[in-house]
Amino acid sequence: MSAPPLRYLVLLAVVIVTVAVVVAAADTPAAGLVAMLMLAAVSAVTLTAASIARARRRRLRLGRQFGLAAAIAIGGTLLTVGAFVLVMFLSPHDALLISLVAVFNGVLIVVAGQTAVGDVVDNVRRLRDGLAQVGEGRRDVRVDDGGSDEVAELGAAANVMIERLADEERARAGLIAAVSHDLRTPIASLRLLADALADEDIVAPHERQTYLDRMAVHIGALGALIDDLFELTRLEAGETRWAMERVQLGMLVGDTVDAMRADADAKGVVICCKIDGALAAAQANPEKLQRVLFNLVQNAIRHTPSDGSVTVLAEMADGRVHVEVADTGEGIPPAARSQVFEPFFQAGSRAARGGGGAGLGLAVSRAIIEAHGGAIWLEDAPRGTRVRFSLLAA
Repeated sequence: MSAPPLRYLVLLAVVIVTVAVVVAAADTPAAGLVAMLMLAAVSAVTLTAASIARARRRRLRLGRQFGLAAAIAIGGTLLTVGAFVLVMFLSPHDALLISLVAVFNGVLIVVAGQTAVGDVVDNVRRLRDGLAQVGEGRRDVRVDDGGSDEVAELGAAANVMIERLADEERARAGLIAAVSHDLRTPIASLRLLADALADEDIVAPHERQTYLDRMAVHIGALGALIDDLFELTRLEAGETRWAMERVQLGMLVGDTVDAMRADADAKGVVICCKIDGALAAAQANPEKLQRVLFNLVQNAIRHTPSDGSVTVLAEMADGRVHVEVADTGEGIPPAARSQVFEPFFQAGSRAARGGGGAGLGLAVSRAIIEAHGGAIWLEDAPRGTRVRFSLLAA
């Protein structure tokens, strides 16, 4: 059994004391004391019955719970009248009239309560039926009674949950389609290459190494895709435990730019870095952070034409460490800016992926940065693309 909230007990005590004072003023102090003791005893009995009913309420429908509460209230009233008849020497005639009035008031309370809040039960049933339909697979269900009470808030929360569930299922379907697409192409190519190698009439002995090299490229792409999918799944599930340390971001940015310089030179892209002299160390995992930098710089080089440039900037801003990778490429269409960090999304047609990306680089980068307690976003740029992320300073 559970006791009523303290504020209600205080309110009940104030009412009992007030009644006792009024009786004492109208009759005698002894009568006031007797009235207070009787009301306290009746309150204890009634609240005990209410606590027992509350402990067993899960076995009853809401309508029966309301009816039981009304019955307990009427019983408490009749018990009070009976106590006053026995102790205060009321006449049986007066007691009968008071009892009849108490029963009438109890029934009136039930009818008035049903009229005022009876639709609560209907709203709860509607919510239950709607969630049952969601459990059966429907996602077009909406629960809305147009109110503003707690039941309406529960319905609104259920609607948000249903919409989020529908969005996640659409995203999952899109992810499966994208994975299927990105797996089908290299697998089909590998099958053709393997078939060609098996047929000595198609591939001459001196060409076999060329075919093997092509197969190695496709196998590497498949391995990278599977690794990215595995890591993205673990990151989004929160199954990551990294050793965090003070990372000198200036050195990490410099090493990344130096490592990517050969790729930039091969494409005719100028790459440089700018390090703020007041740059603080970041609290991060250096390997994971360098992977983010590699992803961002690689994307920037891939989408920058010859004679373009890529700039990596590291600076302090708002007490946090900021890193930005900016390029002078084609940029990202405004309609696509909100989706660039989603898995497998790429601005433009999928056929334009010739550069080799599967659309997971930015998604993995976002998951890593957010796992560090940081944020990553697109900055406005008059030309090209600017991707910026921030981390806590060590």
